[in-house]
Amino acid sequence: MWVGGAVGRGVGAPWVGRNEGMSVEQQPLWVEEPAVRPRLPDPVRTAAVRAVIIVAATLMQAMVAFLCTLASSWLAFPMVLSSVGSTVLATWGVLDVWVTRQVWNQRNGVVSMPSSTARKLRKERRRARRAARTAERAARIRSADGAGRRLSGV
Repeated sequence: MWVGGAVGRGVGAPWVGRNEGMSVEQQPLWVEEPAVRPRLPDPVRTAAVRAVIIVAATLMQAMVAFLCTLASSWLAFPMVLSSVGSTVLATWGVLDVWVTRQVWNQRNGVVSMPSSTARKLRKERRRARRAARTAERAARIRSADGAGRRLSGV
């Protein structure tokens, strides 16, 4: 919109998002920003799209069944029955997304931070190894001291 020679600027509107050193012609149309979360793998995305379509159809079917019931239409009972079946199908679709995601993570690995339980176990193992090394070192020193190599004359 051209108002007062500025693109997208209404009368009395402030310059929002304008770079100070750039003219209108030099400003980029958009700024690329990195994705916050990585893209879903193809099989998981396919299952998710399928689940969304099934759930949307189920909700529409339930709404039609409700409206048919309010209108006392003969179509109400068949719609209610098909809505129950669609609910089962929608549940299957959502579970399919979950299972597909779990299988994908198991087969292809997943980059994740260790849970607090795993961290705790690793810390305990590290502490046990350190204690074992210290005990072994102390045993070596004692066996060397018993062979008459004491520095003190006691």
